[in-house]
Amino acid sequence: MKRFFVPFIFFLVSSSLYPQNPEWINYIPSNSGLPDNTALSIAIDGLGIKWIGTTLGLAKFDGTTWTVYDTSNSGLPEDHVLSIAIDGSGNKWIGTGEGFAKFDGANWTVYNTSNSGLPDNNVQSITIDTLGNKWLGTWGGGLAKFDGTTWSVFAASDSGLPGNFVKPIAIDSLGNKWIGTDDGGLAKFDDTTWTVYTASEPGLHNGIHSIAIDDLGNKWIGTDDGGLAKFADTTWTVYTTSNSGLTDNYVWAIKIDAFGNKWIGTYEGGVAVYKEAGVVLDKGR
Repeated sequence: MKRFFVPFIFFLVSSSLYPQNPEWINYIPSNSGLPDNTALSIAIDGLGIKWIGTTLGLAKFDGTTWTVYDTSNSGLPEDHVLSIAIDGSGNKWIGTGEGFAKFDGANWTVYNTSNSGLPDNNVQSITIDTLGNKWLGTWGGGLAKFDGTTWSVFAASDSGLPGNFVKPIAIDSLGNKWIGTDDGGLAKFDDTTWTVYTASEPGLHNGIHSIAIDDLGNKWIGTDDGGLAKFADTTWTVYTTSNSGLTDNYVWAIKIDAFGNKWIGTYEGGVAVYKEAGVVLDKGR
């Protein structure tokens, strides 16, 4: 089974609030309580708590205390936590290489190919829409939608999906699904029509690992050795190690916090925080 290994460096950021120019901040692994030096996914809940998927389980960081969940002390189906999403009730939906799980803070429910309509157990991504539907990117099984009861599967053979190896999924304010594939580029799906963007677009790479959408609707796209791309409707801007403080051109995870800071996980350069246009960082959030 294909795994993804991402060396992780977490950030301890000053709690002082003051405007700054765009800046990248990096800290070494010894500054965190992560269970492993490899991070695969990041989610931030409504309280600002960071949930981090590693190869040795799921880590929770509230700004002070670290809590780790793994197969020895929880209902995780596997310790390789590839994806995390949090629904409106605060439930954590966690994708692994052996299926995905729901964690409500006390109880675990596991879904896999043997007990559900999941097309493949390797769940690379989970995104939840405004109706509570879970959209799952699987490694080889295409895109799946789960409404809590019914499963729908979209494969390259019967839809406009450009590839069955689906990694990131993001949903914009209009409900459009933005879907990244491993080698087929980026797809936009409005529940009816598919639009595909490939490496022919300036700044885009066909191997897409992560997508985040900011409050202005800009798409931030992490690529396989192509750096970080920003897509603003028609304009592409690319950040790489040669023109920015990005520490590695393999961008595996992106999350945007309440201040608009971009938390960027890379393959060999740890995690960077990008404060675009002087955004303020605050440890407390």
